[in-house]
Amino acid sequence: MNDKELIRLAIEARERAYVPYSKFKVGAAVLTEEGLVFTGCNIESSSYTPTICAERTALSKAISEGHRNIDTIAVVGSLEKISFPCGVCRQFIREFGEDIRIISATSEDDYKVYTIKDLLPESFGPEDLRHGNI
Repeated sequence: MNDKELIRLAIEARERAYVPYSKFKVGAAVLTEEGLVFTGCNIESSSYTPTICAERTALSKAISEGHRNIDTIAVVGSLEKISFPCGVCRQFIREFGEDIRIISATSEDDYKVYTIKDLLPESFGPEDLRHGNI
């Protein structure tokens, strides 16, 4: 699976978004180290708080199926300006590794690639809890 194929899957997932309030569709495609792909879209709620982003939807699908070794996540929001994962999604992604690649795109030909460490420097992760503070 190359980056452009993963972006295409994120664009397809974007079309399934449920966004009656913001009208801002987002799609994501998660590639595991085993080569499996899980897609997700954002799903809004009228009470806003339970709204879930596309990145967390796709990651939750992968994780709930037993796949925690995440390689890459492609994110497509606006088709005119590159969108990036929100702060909550960045922290959620970080839970599964610092070197996960993040592809933020508007199309298969217009994208930028980062790692979650680039987007969330000096982050707090699971390894911090292993050291304790007692």
